[in-house]
Amino acid sequence: MKKVVNVSLAGRSFTLEEDAYKRLTDYLEHYKARLTVTDSQKAEVMDEIEGRVAELFYQSVGTGDRVVSLALVEQVADALGMPDGSAETQRVYTEEATAEKKLFRDPDSKKLAGICSGLAIYLDVDVTLIRILMLLAIIFGTAGIWIYIIFWIAVPVADTPAKKCQMHGLAPTPANMSRFSTYSK
Repeated sequence: MKKVVNVSLAGRSFTLEEDAYKRLTDYLEHYKARLTVTDSQKAEVMDEIEGRVAELFYQSVGTGDRVVSLALVEQVADALGMPDGSAETQRVYTEEATAEKKLFRDPDSKKLAGICSGLAIYLDVDVTLIRILMLLAIIFGTAGIWIYIIFWIAVPVADTPAKKCQMHGLAPTPANMSRFSTYSK
């Protein structure tokens, strides 16, 4: 017995198997990530692609209680491809491609030890804000300097591509690790 999910695409209601729904959302996210248009145009393009997906689903299953399977979603994804006309080569936006973020010192955008940039990546905030807060903590109290020194000693450096992936919340897969170079010039 499989779970099913009711979905509305372009004003049409469809019932998808749970794995088909996950695959469809992965495909749409991957498609959106590969668009090279402005944010306002992305919404229009995504509405159009969802409309086309709905048309293809409707042609295959029609109306009624027929369920969209994973095989049909794969066919639609293969038929539509990606915005640049290529086929979808690898699903980057799956649960397996993400991982829990870990705190590391960032050697790529460091000013002194990489603590502020590492904290900014970990907390998903601007590094300038963290640097200003750290500077204020150092100026207005002695605890700031001790916090910085403790972090400098306790937090490891992200000196390998695998550690950089973990710092950014990505699984250390070959595709993700290729984003980060171990060589700095």
